[in-house]
Amino acid sequence: MRVAVVGVGHLGQHHARIYSAMAGVELVGVVDTNRARAEEIAARCGAEPFDDARDLIDRVDAVSVAVPTVAHLEVALPFLAARKAVLVEKPLAPSVADADRLIAAAAASGAMLAAGHTERFNPAVEAARPMITDPRFIEVHRLGTFPDRSLDIDVVFDLMIHDLDLLLALVKSEVVSVEAVGVNVLTRRIDIANARLRFASGCIANLTASRISRDRVRKIRFFQHSTYVSIDYAAREVEVYTLVPARDARPGEEDRRPEIRGGKLPVMDDEPLRRELADFVDAARDRRQPGVTGREGRDALALATLVAEKMSEDSRG
Repeated sequence: MRVAVVGVGHLGQHHARIYSAMAGVELVGVVDTNRARAEEIAARCGAEPFDDARDLIDRVDAVSVAVPTVAHLEVALPFLAARKAVLVEKPLAPSVADADRLIAAAAASGAMLAAGHTERFNPAVEAARPMITDPRFIEVHRLGTFPDRSLDIDVVFDLMIHDLDLLLALVKSEVVSVEAVGVNVLTRRIDIANARLRFASGCIANLTASRISRDRVRKIRFFQHSTYVSIDYAAREVEVYTLVPARDARPGEEDRRPEIRGGKLPVMDDEPLRRELADFVDAARDRRQPGVTGREGRDALALATLVAEKMSEDSRG
């Protein structure tokens, strides 16, 4: 598979690093508007530097698009039209309308479109999935220190969208109501946000995302009947605790309390982005659906957009 990476900033450089070490893959080139940056990453990864992504269309089978969100549509459309497999980093597009254009372009040419939501490929999430059956309440904290990137978008589209995508994949129920509040503290964009989602199943999820915290926290906790599941995305750790009813109580022990059993689950040691890119390459090679489709990326973007709209309503109120 001949691949390229368009945009080799904070995240794109890791796409290039992983592709360059992947068996059965040739990293043909890296593209960046900053020529010096393109040359630096190309030299590091054994690829050729480019200024213009269009120069690579006829030379690759697949491409990662890791440019700023505002340029996703412009960069990805020509590759999709040429029937190349395209992975677009989250958020899929600047707007739902633009996401729909990407999906339509992929459908028209028969190209594969994947969305870059790495938490789906986190080994801790994979280990916990079988334990999450009917969540009733979900608590999410994704807190980070102030970054030097992604300040062109609200924290909802930069950070919270990871968890919105995961909730849609795990709860498997329609979102019926959203309440949200957001505050711009250090930038003109929303820097800290909280959202409360209610699903048709009755499940409620409370999410907090911040890029102005002192400490880094990336955790999600699921509460369901007789079971508690906690995932630490960053540490790649999972804890599960289950309530086991007291059985076969002897006379005089009828009031014995149920037993709580559990602890940490075994989790494989692997990089989520590497697993995501391996899935993308395999899906392109085998002509199957990727782990996160363009449609799923669009759904996560639509929910993030609804959260942002609710924050706007709150500020006007």
